[in-house]
Amino acid sequence: MTAPSDISTETLADPAASSLEVRARAAAQTNVLVAKLWNYCNVLRDNGMSTIDYVEQLSYLLFLKMVDEIAENSWDDEESAEVVPAGYDWKSLASKRGVALEKHYRDILDRLRLNRDTTMGTIFAEAQNRITKPALLEKLVVELIGKEEWTVKGTDLKGDAYEGLLSKGASDTKTGAGQYFTPRSVIDAMVDVVQPTPDDTIADPACGTGGFLIAAHSYLRAHHMRELDAEKRVALQRGDHIRGNELVVGTARLAAMNMLLHGIGTSDGPSLVSVGDALADKPSGRHASLVLANPPFGRKSAIAVIGQDGDVEKEDIQYDRDDFTATTTNKQLNFLQHIMSLTAIDGRAAVVLPDNVLFEGGAGEKIRRRLLAEFDLHTILRLPTGIFYAGGVKANVLFFDKKTPRADGKPHTTQTWIYDFRTGQSFTLKKRPLTRAHLDDFVAAYCPGESRTARVPSEAPDGPWQVFTYDELMARDKVNLDITWMKDPALEDADSHLAPEVIALEILQDLQAALVEFATIVESLGGEVPEDVDPV
Repeated sequence: MTAPSDISTETLADPAASSLEVRARAAAQTNVLVAKLWNYCNVLRDNGMSTIDYVEQLSYLLFLKMVDEIAENSWDDEESAEVVPAGYDWKSLASKRGVALEKHYRDILDRLRLNRDTTMGTIFAEAQNRITKPALLEKLVVELIGKEEWTVKGTDLKGDAYEGLLSKGASDTKTGAGQYFTPRSVIDAMVDVVQPTPDDTIADPACGTGGFLIAAHSYLRAHHMRELDAEKRVALQRGDHIRGNELVVGTARLAAMNMLLHGIGTSDGPSLVSVGDALADKPSGRHASLVLANPPFGRKSAIAVIGQDGDVEKEDIQYDRDDFTATTTNKQLNFLQHIMSLTAIDGRAAVVLPDNVLFEGGAGEKIRRRLLAEFDLHTILRLPTGIFYAGGVKANVLFFDKKTPRADGKPHTTQTWIYDFRTGQSFTLKKRPLTRAHLDDFVAAYCPGESRTARVPSEAPDGPWQVFTYDELMARDKVNLDITWMKDPALEDADSHLAPEVIALEILQDLQAALVEFATIVESLGGEVPEDVDPV
């Protein structure tokens, strides 16, 4: 069963379909839909349900409703083939009320969670009803989901509305959902500079709710749809070119539904999101020409990794990864090593990683030396604080290409360009959120689609865009890539006119970041950081 698509003949024929007016109207419609869904979420939150639990239940019901609408409107017998077993579909649910509806809903979830390997199987894996009051469930089924025609809405509308709920859910600190959410502005800028192509195989080994994969797919639709023949368009909609992996079953469910609502994949087709530990096995035969990722924050993994150096750092589970250069239980370092293996020869990667990956000694230094030698680490974007839901996070985006080993043994990295978008910047999640427009200067400086010889560093020596040679990087202590050169005006100028609350926030963020770094030191010395003081 194919998910509805917004690839209409009108859109293809009319370039003005992407005009500001159309975008503004779509944004307004999205906001109305998000408000409607969010208002009901508040009702359930008052009854003890978290935002993410609500979005999970919404996923089940939206899936049933959309499958029913597609079957009703299909002229194709094959297309209208049974996806959901008779008696366990939307009609059977919507016809009931009260306690009978709640019981039948549980029966439907019990039946559908038995599916395997399809998008539907991922969405309903381990499904349970968390809306225990029949009256609240009935209102959601009859008045909210039932009154909307979901398949006639453009995928951008319903997909963005769903993603809007995920964004709101990320702020629910009690569930820790923010660790799965990367700011869309950062995602879009990363995708805009790496410029996915229809020939790419795109992977995210820690896909969370699917943001990177959706943005890459959206870029392909916007920039390459007209050049594709009918067969390739269908392949694009099926998601043949993308795949994600997620450790947590519930998060994989949100990713699968998020992608389906954005017109990616099919209900009864192969799942585009696998569930499991991405670090467990090396990606033999499953390489990607483009990797986009933001591995989960936090240092420790319950693992023992045995790398090429033969060292063992023991935890609960053992990974024997002979493709890893260094032994460590640092999750980000291991994900970086995994992504280095996952990327195909002549492929490229863009990865969000915390500062400790750039400066940590031991295993970190080994990995950075290999990254500079065997890959072309051509760009680092230093991200500002205050843009992630996890407190105290200082992060960067590393852009690198994988190359065939050189016969002369020379390193592939010759220059690394660093854009400092942290110093002197101040963002918050609510009062001053980061937008895509804030990253326009970085995208322009990156020169996407052009030779890197076209890049020009900032005129001022303390400007944000500077370049460092391979020899300069290797000469630094422990090959430390956490390089700063700009002066923070708030520190230099007592009369910088920053509002007191902004200064206080910057101090708080610095303290949180310091706590993260001290936690790193404690663990590197063999100590254990108590959970109640570990900021990530």
